[in-house]
Amino acid sequence: MAQPQTLRRVQRSTRGKRIALVVGGTLLTLFLALQGVALALPRTNPPVVAEPAWDSPQTRELFMRACGDCHSNQTNWRWSTYVAPAAFLAYRDVVEGRQKCNVSEWGSGGEAKCDESVEQIREGKMPPWFYLPLHPEANLSAQEKDQLIRGLLATFGEGGGERERRGEPGTRPGEDESGEEGARTSPLALRHA
Repeated sequence: MAQPQTLRRVQRSTRGKRIALVVGGTLLTLFLALQGVALALPRTNPPVVAEPAWDSPQTRELFMRACGDCHSNQTNWRWSTYVAPAAFLAYRDVVEGRQKCNVSEWGSGGEAKCDESVEQIREGKMPPWFYLPLHPEANLSAQEKDQLIRGLLATFGEGGGERERRGEPGTRPGEDESGEEGARTSPLALRHA
């Protein structure tokens, strides 16, 4: 009687190993396929066209430290941006970040939503929580965060560029809604003139 029980244990053990091998092999194949795609993602840093007139070098340094990887053409493509699935998240964040606010393409449309940066930082939405573990330098102290917010307000203006982003007809940078040059111009619009 002892032999059939031993035989069943061996059969169960062998079946379990086969299932583990099939599942493990499938997962490994999937990872390798994803890794191949991840390595093919374009990780480029286009040239810096122009930057905003920063109010101080400290504001620029804090912005580049906390925001520059996604909101400039000076992305530091770290090792983790080459490993799936993190590579896909990093690539998406950089592409979307550059579309929303790109301080390396100032005056060429890169500033589209940079005026929203202050509110995003105040609300703790930027930099995102999942960015900080691999980028500890972006984790600003309360004092640095306050300094960055004050500097961005001085650099971008409060709500500057909103009219241009909405695309109100008949307005050019440096004009108000009436078309008069120089009347109540936002700091962001002054940089375009």
